[in-house]
Amino acid sequence: MSAPPRVLTVAGSDSGGGAGVQADLKTMLALGTHGMSVLTAVTAQNSLGVQGAWELPAEAVRAQYRSVVDDIGVQAVKTGMLASAELVETVAELISGTDAPAVVDPVGVSKHGDALLAASALDSVRTRLLPVATVATPNLDEVAQITGVQVTAEGDLRRAAGALLEFGPRWALIKGGHLPGEAVDLLTDGSEEHWLRAPRHDNRHTHGTGCTLASAIAAHLAHGLSVPAAVTAAKEYVTGAIAAGFPLGGGIGPVDHGWALRRRT
Repeated sequence: MSAPPRVLTVAGSDSGGGAGVQADLKTMLALGTHGMSVLTAVTAQNSLGVQGAWELPAEAVRAQYRSVVDDIGVQAVKTGMLASAELVETVAELISGTDAPAVVDPVGVSKHGDALLAASALDSVRTRLLPVATVATPNLDEVAQITGVQVTAEGDLRRAAGALLEFGPRWALIKGGHLPGEAVDLLTDGSEEHWLRAPRHDNRHTHGTGCTLASAIAAHLAHGLSVPAAVTAAKEYVTGAIAAGFPLGGGIGPVDHGWALRRRT
């Protein structure tokens, strides 16, 4: 029997299971890949927010990465919460030496507004991490944090993408999910554009959407899809996961990573 495509997530743990490494691995399984993980931080987190976060030493992150990549190998890498400048720079160096596409989700804050990246790490994201990204997937808050471009309408997405591309990723995916109306995202490499639209579902249980989308892109890239095809397929998957999101605890529940598996059965 042959092994499925292998995808590595480099991200923090969400103890509530809705985002972070837990969401990444669920997504990778649902999309027919073998998910592997490098833990960068541990969070105490639930449907109400993040109650605590503890980053791992850079040497632990490096050891996990080398252990997986040197023996098992990867067809795609996805990054999430990296917490500090040291971890950003460590992961950027590791990705630069890995012959696989990299999806960078520049996580800055949680769904509840809790900081997950030190302000001092922003320059390292700009100068070290984004240049090694195949696709960077910021939401509107994150792209404003990185580039200074404020997106208040669909027409601003092109300007935000252009500002992000100046830092070196091959493709920029600016997620317009926080804009009113339909959920519209812009994917561009500076020469071609893909406008991705989906209906907005009236469901507040959307914890983990960013992690899920980035992981879905990585999974589809591992299957050999082009970047536009992988992002389009990932958008369809996360839209279905949002529609099927369910309540947990007293706050914002997670998207449903298993919705497509149930549809197929």
